[in-house]
Amino acid sequence: MVKRRLSPEMGNAVSSRHSDTNEIFLTILMPCLDEARTLGACIRKAQAYLSGANIQGEIIIADNGSTDGSRDVAQSLGARVVAVEARGYGNALRAGINAARGRYVIMGDSDDSYDFLRLEGFVRKLTEGYDLVVGNRFAGGIRPGAMPVLHRYLGNPVLSFLGRRFFGIPLGDFNCGLRGFRRDAILSLGLTAPGMEFALEMIVKTSINGLSIAEVPTVLSPDGRDRPPHLRSFRDGWRSLRFYLLMCPRWLFLYPGALLTLLGGAASLLLMITDVRIGGVAFSHHSLILTAAMTNIGMQCMSFWAFAALVSAQTGLLPLDSGFDAFRRYFTLERCLVLGTTLVVLGLSAGIYALLYWYRLSFGEIPGDLLIKVVCAASFLMVLGFQLIFSSFFIALLDHIPYRTGTGSEAIGPAAAVAAE
Repeated sequence: MVKRRLSPEMGNAVSSRHSDTNEIFLTILMPCLDEARTLGACIRKAQAYLSGANIQGEIIIADNGSTDGSRDVAQSLGARVVAVEARGYGNALRAGINAARGRYVIMGDSDDSYDFLRLEGFVRKLTEGYDLVVGNRFAGGIRPGAMPVLHRYLGNPVLSFLGRRFFGIPLGDFNCGLRGFRRDAILSLGLTAPGMEFALEMIVKTSINGLSIAEVPTVLSPDGRDRPPHLRSFRDGWRSLRFYLLMCPRWLFLYPGALLTLLGGAASLLLMITDVRIGGVAFSHHSLILTAAMTNIGMQCMSFWAFAALVSAQTGLLPLDSGFDAFRRYFTLERCLVLGTTLVVLGLSAGIYALLYWYRLSFGEIPGDLLIKVVCAASFLMVLGFQLIFSSFFIALLDHIPYRTGTGSEAIGPAAAVAAE
């Protein structure tokens, strides 16, 4: 998309639409922590944009405890200062959004790395009806020295790839700090992240709640700071990855668990029947112990996915996973109890066989590895069976707690939701 100034016709239309009621159309929000060196330039650019585009707006500085005179700079230029005691990028932005009076909000860092004179692409997308518009620095251009090499070629691309893969959101830059949104839509999401992961939370929750997202190319310039940035690469990178995993139980629990269960279960069944030799490496009962543990861990992971899917839906954190809904319809409590009991009985039978075999040897030395395999199989089947029985009962217990459908509808129980369909 080619950047161009908002046309006078569009600006006049925007202004006239709200001038009668004195409603503020646009809030330009800047989080701030000791940015006196660059804050003035950012405010003046934002003011020039509002004036040139003939948009009725306001500028808010969400100050996060500055001690360098940033508040005085903002107030002297006519910006509204919102003092935010709780430290953190997310805390500052959330307070600023709550205080905003504009129908739309465009937020951007106050370090002069984003050009507040070039906001027309964001305003255009917002007036077209998009709920969230995110800048794309990789499409707009990253000027020399504007982004550390580690962030440019590893951190941001990896986090953006994971966001697209985990949540199916077609954005090229998940961490861009320049973005616009419809204020009431973002407030409805109940954002809570206190730190840098707030930017990811906004995108992810916008998507999973069915709101519309667009992106526009954005130029990133070197900031004008004379001190290190507040961002901490590894700490904030880990917090972002942790947020992704917590918001996507499928990738945290289900997919790894299913892989472990399939590979471990197949290998365990094979090793119960016969030893396996690949080249000069022999796999026997020693390997069976590990593959059985792998299978049990996988089953436990999938159980946690089911728990997480229900609890997150009940609390309104996430919409009910459609995959879990299909899983629950097929794997009912009764079916799981039958399967789990069968596994336990098979395990007990194998254990009794091993005990009788040892009894015939007068509880003496056991030749070969047959009995070891039988004992491994017995413990493997019983653990698997009891896991399935207890997990299915726990899921049935959670299933009777009301939950939200994820679209703002009234809370209903899962059984009622199935019947309603």
